[in-house]
Amino acid sequence: MSVAGEVAEILKQFGVRSEGSLVSRSPIDGSEIGRASPGNPKTACAQAVKAFELWRTVPAPRRGELVRLLGEELRLAKVSLASLVTLEAGKIIQESLGEVQEMIDICDFAVGLSRQLYGLTIASERPNHRMMEQWHPLGPVLVISAFNFPVAVWAWNSALALVCGNPVIWKPSEKTPLCAEAVMALVRRALERFGDAPDGLVQLVQGEREVGAALVADQRVALVSATGSTAMGRAVGPKVAQRFGRVLLELGGNNAMIVCPSADVELAARAILFAAAGTAGQRCTTLRRLIVHESVADGLVERLRNLFAQVKIGDPRDPETLIGPLIDEAAFTGMTNVLGDRIERVDAVRGGFYVRPAIIEAPAQEGMVLKETFAPILYVLRYRDFDEAISLNNSVPQGLSSSIFTTDLKEAERFMSASGSDCGIANVNIGPSGAEIGGAFGGEKETGGGRESGSDSWRAYMRRQTNTINYGSDLPLAQGIRFDVAE
Repeated sequence: MSVAGEVAEILKQFGVRSEGSLVSRSPIDGSEIGRASPGNPKTACAQAVKAFELWRTVPAPRRGELVRLLGEELRLAKVSLASLVTLEAGKIIQESLGEVQEMIDICDFAVGLSRQLYGLTIASERPNHRMMEQWHPLGPVLVISAFNFPVAVWAWNSALALVCGNPVIWKPSEKTPLCAEAVMALVRRALERFGDAPDGLVQLVQGEREVGAALVADQRVALVSATGSTAMGRAVGPKVAQRFGRVLLELGGNNAMIVCPSADVELAARAILFAAAGTAGQRCTTLRRLIVHESVADGLVERLRNLFAQVKIGDPRDPETLIGPLIDEAAFTGMTNVLGDRIERVDAVRGGFYVRPAIIEAPAQEGMVLKETFAPILYVLRYRDFDEAISLNNSVPQGLSSSIFTTDLKEAERFMSASGSDCGIANVNIGPSGAEIGGAFGGEKETGGGRESGSDSWRAYMRRQTNTINYGSDLPLAQGIRFDVAE
């Protein structure tokens, strides 16, 4: 069956009609696989405001019930949704299944969280007074997601936003509109089973960049959670700040791995293969810089070249394939601009852009090494002493993820210390990619500083309120201030 035929069958299962002016093309063969209709940003924001007035009054555990139902729908549709991700985003089927599992996992996490939105009780310096902090729903949340994780990023944000009492507006990548339509079909099923959710609680607004810009600029959107390039973040951040809104930015990564003399080199090689080549190098956590000690560099690089030469590149629907296509010609052009005639294009499926991962030995960390090319390019840098390795890890504008392979406890602890990696994620003896929803995900510097999923990231979706209650008969002031009128 053709790619378009497979997509049509899956959309039929979800009850999604393929129509509209927004065209989706599969990276597998470049063919048109479906269409979607652009949405109306103003209408979506108005509906979200009305939904917020009602949803914020629903008890949080009851809000969690909606997310639980969504998790059930995702479990039932896991294989079909994953297949659509593969067809529209080009990810191999194992990665697509993993992405949908992330959605299920964050739903489970958020359901438990719906009974744990804790505040604090604070000792007051004033007698017969009690202080406390509590958290309230924030308002409409806009989620802007990227093509490389076309469904999971929405779920990371939406599951938390919903249990925190907020309506959600989703602006997906214009490159993966059909995945978003399928997810919304599951949302509608969950809403129908839930029974009494307000209209406009979860909305999808398809469209090109101008649609996203209109949503970002709308005063009624309380929080903009945007995942994408640093350039996109530079445009979104100031726009939202100008109107005193909140942002949660997950932007570019230029992630490094340090391989020390004591490392298990074979373990490191296996980790590098997935981290550098998984998703065809199109993850924000993709390994892009390998900082390896000169004593083990030659052997490790030779091993990697052998692995990269052997890995199967091709149709992501094939269970044996480990590397699928780049998302489109623009991605291929970006990789070509860096590699020139060193790029190795693979003859896999006609119409798609398939490439072999590249290993480039860099004499210094400069030029293109400092930038994120969204393609499978691994730069190799050699170091002599550990301080030099830490400096190389940190001396780039981005600060998302990092890792170290070592069996030296001192090196591992130093890497995770305040004087070690400056990234939001620092791993030991695993690669920089493959985060779990139990830990807060995000990075520093040009990565934007946002945190999604895990830990206390739910606070980004709520507003904090401090309360003081006087249960006595006097009115003492803080800091011992007296303000009495003589009578």
